[in-house]
Amino acid sequence: MPSLFRRLSSLWKKEPPISPAPEPVRETPTAVKPPTDPAPDLSLPLSEELVYQALRNCRDPEIPVNIVDLGLIYDVRVADDRVNVKMTLTTQGCGMGGYIAREAEEQIQALPGVSEAKVELVWDPPWNPDMISLAGRKTLGLPE
Repeated sequence: MPSLFRRLSSLWKKEPPISPAPEPVRETPTAVKPPTDPAPDLSLPLSEELVYQALRNCRDPEIPVNIVDLGLIYDVRVADDRVNVKMTLTTQGCGMGGYIAREAEEQIQALPGVSEAKVELVWDPPWNPDMISLAGRKTLGLPE
């Protein structure tokens, strides 16, 4: 865009005004959608593997990777119709911890045969980026 001085100068000299350059076309950024994980196979009997499949539908809202591939799930125990999960967060100060734990409980509770789902937040061992799975690393563009 021509400077104000040049535009005023052209008016002073009674020259035709300098028209501003057209604004460049800006592309509207599109939201990056996290990859969708397959739904758990509900025809399978209740097992640790089925719970892990369900937990792959839970994501940290700030990171486009499911909580399993992010390395947040430490332990899954299935006893009859009850499921207990130990999980962590990327940091103890994460404000989304309660949300993520509730979402995990809801995904587990939706599985057939589950009467109770309990997700416990633990901090030992502390989470670190080495816990991210190979699939999670690829999604985040991290070195393998």
